[in-house]
Amino acid sequence: MLRRSTAGAPYDHTAVAPMAGAAWEEPTMSVQERLTLRNVYLYLVCLITLIISIFAAVSLVRNTVELLYPDPYYGGLAPVKPGMVEDVDSRRLAEESQQRQAVLGLVSAGATLLITGPLYAYHWRRVQSERVPRSHDAVPTEPPPTT
Repeated sequence: MLRRSTAGAPYDHTAVAPMAGAAWEEPTMSVQERLTLRNVYLYLVCLITLIISIFAAVSLVRNTVELLYPDPYYGGLAPVKPGMVEDVDSRRLAEESQQRQAVLGLVSAGATLLITGPLYAYHWRRVQSERVPRSHDAVPTEPPPTT
């Protein structure tokens, strides 16, 4: 919601007063300057690597929980008849397989994070270095006038 100034005109809450001695030079970029092929590429790479990193982090947590708290063993598909002894080897093999899958999932998610993290950081730094600084971010180059 815009606040009203004392004169009745809408108050622009985005405007920043210039620093003493600084001119009102608002660096503006046209849409064509902002939507260059390079900028679109950089933003798309950042978006994709961020999404992949989020999914890898979720997978990392899920596989850690699966490793620490495995599913219970339900046995074979056929019901156990009275007098039959459950195959101990099949239970052990099922638990080892589940543990192996959890470890492989952890390694996969960790490797994905190790790859996408630096890729995201590199491209995001490139985006930030190519941005035009705003007037309230810029530091005036000349000292304020003395009166």
